[in-house]
Amino acid sequence: MRTVNKVILVGNVTRDPIIKTTENGKKIALFTTATNRYYKTSDGESKSEAEFHNCVAWGWLADRIEASLQKWKLIYIEGRLKTRVIEKDGGEKLYKTEVVTQNLIFLNKKSDFEDISSTESETPVKDTSSKLDIDDDDLF
Repeated sequence: MRTVNKVILVGNVTRDPIIKTTENGKKIALFTTATNRYYKTSDGESKSEAEFHNCVAWGWLADRIEASLQKWKLIYIEGRLKTRVIEKDGGEKLYKTEVVTQNLIFLNKKSDFEDISSTESETPVKDTSSKLDIDDDDLF
C-alpha cells in the first residue's frame, strides 16, 4: 500500500528566516509560519486558535528565501513532514517535526506574487538534514 506525506499551508511568517550553511556548504533556511483555525463553541461564541509550524528549505530555495522572505508575509507552502531526533547532554532525546518546504508562493500583494516553486527542469535538492550538526538552541 502506498503512503502519503504532504503538507499544504497558507499562513504568515512569524519572524525573518534564519539562514545557515552546512559543513558541506549547502544553504538552509529556517522559518516559522503561523496558521489559524476558526470555530464556534457549543454556545455559538466565535474562537480562533493559532498553530505554529517550523519550516526548513534547502539549497537554491533557501537562497531565494534569504533574498525575499520577511516577517509577516503571507505565504503558500507545499512540503512534507520530517522529524529529527536531537540528542541533548545526558542522553535526553528531543523530537522536532518540521515542514521540509518544496514549493513556496508569496500571497500578500501583487508585487509579492513571486513563485519560487521547484520545477522539473531544476535539479532536486538532496535533503541532508540527518547529517546536519545544528544545536537545537540555534533553530528557534
